[in-house]
Amino acid sequence: MLRIHFTAADLLDVRFADDPAPLVELELAVAMLQRRDTDPGFVRWRRGLAASGALAATAALRELVPPTGAGPFFLDPIAPDLDQGLELVRRSTNTLVRSELERICGAGLAVTPLLKHLADQDQQAWRYLSDTLRSAYGAVIGTAWPQLRAGFDADLRWRGQVQRQEGLRGMLAGLHPGSRWRGCTLEIPVAKELDFQLRGEGLLLLPSASWTGRPLVGSYPDGPTVLVYAALTPLPYLTQTDPAPGADPDDPVAVLLGRTRAAVLRLTLREPTTSQLAAALGVGLASASEHARALRRAGLVSTARTGRSVRHSCTQLGHRLLAAPTAVVQS
Repeated sequence: MLRIHFTAADLLDVRFADDPAPLVELELAVAMLQRRDTDPGFVRWRRGLAASGALAATAALRELVPPTGAGPFFLDPIAPDLDQGLELVRRSTNTLVRSELERICGAGLAVTPLLKHLADQDQQAWRYLSDTLRSAYGAVIGTAWPQLRAGFDADLRWRGQVQRQEGLRGMLAGLHPGSRWRGCTLEIPVAKELDFQLRGEGLLLLPSASWTGRPLVGSYPDGPTVLVYAALTPLPYLTQTDPAPGADPDDPVAVLLGRTRAAVLRLTLREPTTSQLAAALGVGLASASEHARALRRAGLVSTARTGRSVRHSCTQLGHRLLAAPTAVVQS
């Protein structure tokens, strides 16, 4: 269980990041590329990067970033611009670098020559790291940045809508399925036992389209405590080029959910089974189930078993999204 302990001052200082952070997105994308428990969209995305040769650009970064996404803090500063982020990486103190490298190696990453050279402040190794970050960003994230930015903005507007209707506590609990409040402590179900005391310094919320894992919390040196959570629409669905059957290319809900998941949400108005969803979308059962599961995590769809079938229905929150898309998705 991840427990985030809020004071009254912390609750008054919960805020969203103004912009997505390029190096955070890159680090989490590198983590996702190593995972095997991802949805079909990420599997296809990884295959596409491998086929184009772009996957090779992340090889060195996989020495620093584990599949858990908990890479070293000096690698992913919260900076809205790539050049600014790279400058912050280059200015990392040796104390921070050594402590973070010890942490990730203690968590299971191998001690490689690159890590040793970075710890020793070898200038050639640091230039190599900077060049690698830039090239990997261009290969994996850069071409998709406009769609990622649009998804980020749409996610923030949607969370604002949820907060207006359900309050701050309801919005925070809705960032990850199964989360709940116990007094002033937000409990998020994860495999490890983790506790974070905010101590009046507030919390910065950062949605990531490159990540579908559990929320990640960390306190940056001389910076805020950040909660990174999975955005409603993962990157592969923001950049998909094949529209769902019957999808409206100008549908504003698709900006938030992706075209396929917007189509899924509308189909759940008819309470279809998973097989009916798959047939309507022209996809496999596993893919249809994953789309429904993602919408269920967001509170937009509920699922119930009736006999040997599983039926999916649109929730009240899903109805509100479909009924007022321009208010939620467009500025």
